[in-house]
Amino acid sequence: MKKWIIVLVVVGLLGWAVYDFVLSDDEIAEEATQDEEAGLERGDLAPDFKLETIEGEEVKLSDYRGEKVLLNFWATWCGPCRAEMPDMQKYHEEDDDAVILAVNLTETEQSSTGVDEFLDEYGIDFTILSDKNTVVSNIYKAQALPTSYLINTEGRIHNIAVGPLNYEAMVKAFNEMD
Repeated sequence: MKKWIIVLVVVGLLGWAVYDFVLSDDEIAEEATQDEEAGLERGDLAPDFKLETIEGEEVKLSDYRGEKVLLNFWATWCGPCRAEMPDMQKYHEEDDDAVILAVNLTETEQSSTGVDEFLDEYGIDFTILSDKNTVVSNIYKAQALPTSYLINTEGRIHNIAVGPLNYEAMVKAFNEMD
């Protein structure tokens, strides 16, 4: 009798864990694709999503509608990501109107302290989002890192850059969105 109770409890816990894991990913994916116009081509409405900052604050892409956004997917182990971060920081400091949302592929990192150390090392103070299960990076098809989406004030994709952006390219891209 005791064995059956233990088996039922274990099966119940496993079932709940699988349900919880699948449900949380589905909720993120559902939020990211809820708008029928959303897509990943130039001119498409950028898929909305909700992620947490590294400080734990919830952020939605749609919260930035009306502003120009550089949505960047990156990881600390990515050499080209390391190369573009100082230019992103410089652009962030020099243009108050531009929003930079850097989505860290947290699941691929060795540790969260490594991300914090990286940000401290490079003096990064723009918004860093944590994509813990790589759901949002998968929706945006960010397989090659870094990948950046430049999103205009209407929330539409203006341009897509696969590979690192330098400062001059950021200035040009944001100016083109006027």
